[in-house]
Amino acid sequence: MWNRKELKEKGKLAFKVNYWRCVLSAFLLSFLISAGTVASRTNSSGTPANNPEASDAVRTLQEFAQQNPATFGAIAGIVAAVGLTFIIIGIVLKIFLFNPLEVGCYRFFKENIRTDGQAGLDNLKAGFGQYGHTFATLFLRDLFLILWSFLFIIPAIVKSYSYRMVPFIIKDRPELSATEAITESRRMMDGHKWNTFVLDLSFLGWMILGIITLGIVNIFWTEPYRQNTNAALYLKLSGQDAEAGSNF
Repeated sequence: MWNRKELKEKGKLAFKVNYWRCVLSAFLLSFLISAGTVASRTNSSGTPANNPEASDAVRTLQEFAQQNPATFGAIAGIVAAVGLTFIIIGIVLKIFLFNPLEVGCYRFFKENIRTDGQAGLDNLKAGFGQYGHTFATLFLRDLFLILWSFLFIIPAIVKSYSYRMVPFIIKDRPELSATEAITESRRMMDGHKWNTFVLDLSFLGWMILGIITLGIVNIFWTEPYRQNTNAALYLKLSGQDAEAGSNF
C-alpha cells in the first residue's frame, strides 16, 4: 500500500529540481483539460419568472419574431450555425490536438519522477507517436466518461478515477489495445480510488490559496506539485517505483 505523505514528498522534490519545466507543463495540461471540458450553466436568477428585465426582453423578442418571422428565422439560423461551428471546432481540437498533448504532459511528469527531476520538454510530443493508438484510446475514454455522466455526477467522478492512469499507460504499454489500456487503468485503480480522492483533497488548501491569488499559486506551485505527485502514484501502482531514481 502506498503512503500519501511519501508520494507528495517525491512529487515536491522532483518539481523543485525541474521547476520551470514543471510549471510550463502543468500550465499546458491545465489548459488542455479546461479547454476540453464543455459545461453549461443556468442562472436561475435570470429567468423571466423572477427578473422583470429578462421578462421584458423575452416579450420584445417574441413580438419581433411574430412581426418579422423571416428575419427572425434567418438570424436564429445564423446564431445556431455559428454556435455549432464553434462546438465542432472545439471537438476536433480536443480529439486531434489536445488529447495527444495531454499524453505528452503526463509522460513528462512520469519521466520527471523517474529521473529525479531531469525530464526534458521533448516528452511533450510523445503523444503524437503512434498517433492512431493515442487517438483511439483517449476518444474511447472520453466517450465512456460522457456516457457515465448521463448517470449523474457521482458515477462519472468514480469512473474518472478508474480511467485516471490511461494517459500514462498509452505510452508505457503500447502493445495494449484501446479497450485493454482502459481495462488496465481500471485494474490499477481497483481498491485505490478512495485513497486517490483523499490524495487530491490534500491539495485543497493550496487550491483555495490559488483562488485567493487569482490563480497565481495554482500556476506556479499547486498544479506542478500535484501532477508530479500523480505521476509518483502511477509509478507506484504500475510497479515501476523500484526502477525509478534514487528517491524511490
